[in-house]
Amino acid sequence: MDFSLDRRRVLALGAAAGAVLALDAALPGQAFAAKPKTVGLDACMAMTPEQMASASALAVHSLAQIKRAVGTIKDPQLRAATLSILDNPAPTLLARLDEKSRKDVCAELNAKGYLKDAQPESFLPPAASAKAAPQSFLCSPGSGYQSHHSYPGGLATHTAANLEISVAIFDSYKDVYNFAMDRDVVVAAQALHDLHKPWVFTWGQGGESRAEKPLAGTGEHHTLGVAESMVRGLPAQVVVAQACAHNHPGTDKDEAEVVGWITAAAIIAGKDPVAAGYLAPGGKTLPMPRRLEGFVTHLGDHDFVLTVPMAKWTIAALQDIARARYAMTDADLKGARFNALRNYVFSQAPLETLYRTYSVGGQEALDKAVTAMVRPA
Repeated sequence: MDFSLDRRRVLALGAAAGAVLALDAALPGQAFAAKPKTVGLDACMAMTPEQMASASALAVHSLAQIKRAVGTIKDPQLRAATLSILDNPAPTLLARLDEKSRKDVCAELNAKGYLKDAQPESFLPPAASAKAAPQSFLCSPGSGYQSHHSYPGGLATHTAANLEISVAIFDSYKDVYNFAMDRDVVVAAQALHDLHKPWVFTWGQGGESRAEKPLAGTGEHHTLGVAESMVRGLPAQVVVAQACAHNHPGTDKDEAEVVGWITAAAIIAGKDPVAAGYLAPGGKTLPMPRRLEGFVTHLGDHDFVLTVPMAKWTIAALQDIARARYAMTDADLKGARFNALRNYVFSQAPLETLYRTYSVGGQEALDKAVTAMVRPA
């Protein structure tokens, strides 16, 4: 057998090996044996976000990981309610908002400064039904389209990471300080902290997700998610801890933000926040003395500190690859062609791990990883 190779073939084999190594470096470790399927750009454009997420080993694994964590909740009712929301994060709060109540709710939110001159027909995201989520938890992005985990499957990835962080904080306090908080509350609050991102960040025809609106001084997904938990009758401690995901009650100023989100959510849910146990008498603080589970939920929701800049830098680097390797124009980079490329690549590798590849190996390593997943024309 002739083992001699000409230089052209050696270079070709070397490039192929480099692409495999780059892709291996871009993928999570031993938990993920499956490698992304190599497809063409046209095939990317033909795939739905649901198909991309379902094909993502990380997204599927992350959702299973979330459900395993929720399965450790000891309270059977809380466990069942949390799993039910993950299976179908439907905006059930819409069921109580007929034309009159929607108008009244909108007016009260406007009057209290939680909305700015919003109209009853447009202050909530569109939804075809109160019984079914517009899209699955699995396929939803983890944030806005230029922000963290902004790809099909990103919500599952983000939530799984947050849960691991939160449980680690819980365990550290138990081990170091010799006391345990309510683990059920920590797990449920973190698992549900972004429960309405499937409603707020629906995927559009151009491959981008819907732009989020503000509500009560934060992204609408947060206040609406807290309202949903109220409507579904989740325990007050879970609702309060969930509300703390975006801030902590450690100072008067910070606590006032949390109180605002709970108050706005209660208006939407048709609840008295004091009588329901979400706020202390007078409605100015959280129930006293303040519980620790909300702080853990807040600390656990800090993956974005790293992943927001990761997204910014990786999207920009992928745009350079799209120009050079896929002959995309500036117009393409703002539309469906580039969105299809980035949605598939980021869902399969994913974005956060690709940035690690980029930060260590530079543009060349990222190029090899991307082109190993999506064939240039």
